[in-house]
Amino acid sequence: MNFGIIGCGIIAFTHASALKQLEGEGCKRYACCDIIPEKADQYAADHGFEKVYYDYHELLADPNVDIVCVCVPSGLHGQVVIDASNAGKAIVCEKPMEITPEKVDQVIEVVQKNNTTMQCIFQRRLMPVAIALRQLVQEGKLGRICMAEARLNYYRDQAYYNSAGWRGTWDLDGGGALMNQGVHGIDLILWMLGDQIDTVYGKAKTMSRDIPVEDTAAALIQMKSGAMVIIEGATTAYPGFSSTFTIYGDMGTVSFDDQHIIAWEFIDKENAPQRPDLGEAVGGAKNPIDIGIYGHICLLRDIAEAVRDGRTPMLPPQEAALAVKVICGIYESSRQGKPVMIG
Repeated sequence: MNFGIIGCGIIAFTHASALKQLEGEGCKRYACCDIIPEKADQYAADHGFEKVYYDYHELLADPNVDIVCVCVPSGLHGQVVIDASNAGKAIVCEKPMEITPEKVDQVIEVVQKNNTTMQCIFQRRLMPVAIALRQLVQEGKLGRICMAEARLNYYRDQAYYNSAGWRGTWDLDGGGALMNQGVHGIDLILWMLGDQIDTVYGKAKTMSRDIPVEDTAAALIQMKSGAMVIIEGATTAYPGFSSTFTIYGDMGTVSFDDQHIIAWEFIDKENAPQRPDLGEAVGGAKNPIDIGIYGHICLLRDIAEAVRDGRTPMLPPQEAALAVKVICGIYESSRQGKPVMIG
């Protein structure tokens, strides 16, 4: 499978590294594109891409490109995905798939109409402990879920936001600490719970950075089951802390962060489920270039296999919609000063 990378920024380096690990499985770093020619040229030279483009429409017109990885700023994801779908390409889209519920729905509609094979990137779902915890919840091993927490306390200084004009903007970043950094953790806690959402009540504020979007936020999500989910999200938490996820049931508690399983506690200790491996450390709390590549390797391998086998990949676009809708719900709740319903 020939892969084409659209957008040669920070996250594109992770895609290139993952593809390098998949060379022996037939995943080729074929083409790359960026609107800044020298950036595209340097990226191609550093990562061994055969073809270089400066207009993504030309990359999409290349018949040798099988799968495109959309690594442009968040607010441009939807249009590039739609164009790639209309061009008949399979697609990998970085998070968030889009930055408003309306645009998310538009992307899903086009992809479904064209029967496009599309993978979304939420690599935290590949953590063995997260997979195990989701199964425990589904099997009732934790009993009734009473409360859950996602503490997503990153650090990004002003220089980070100044490094690219799209960062920390509503139009192209879609928000701040929640939509850019926190979207991974919000997706993960909701995926592990597997429950429907009733309401969201949140506050999102700009406390320290010179940006129009939030750098600090907190929210309470009320699930239809009655469970309460607490969300913290920030880019002001110096020096940056491991994202921590906890699910409390009336029969046990599981908690883990980016490097450790913190708690694996069950009232029935004799029949407690086997403690899983944590998996590769995720990283990125202090610096976006520090994220691991294990999840990207799995997801890029999966879409290549999905294209070959004619099946749906692991994370189709429908899977990427809820986190965006919840985050936008938190923003709306903060503006209104009251809980909002999540459809």
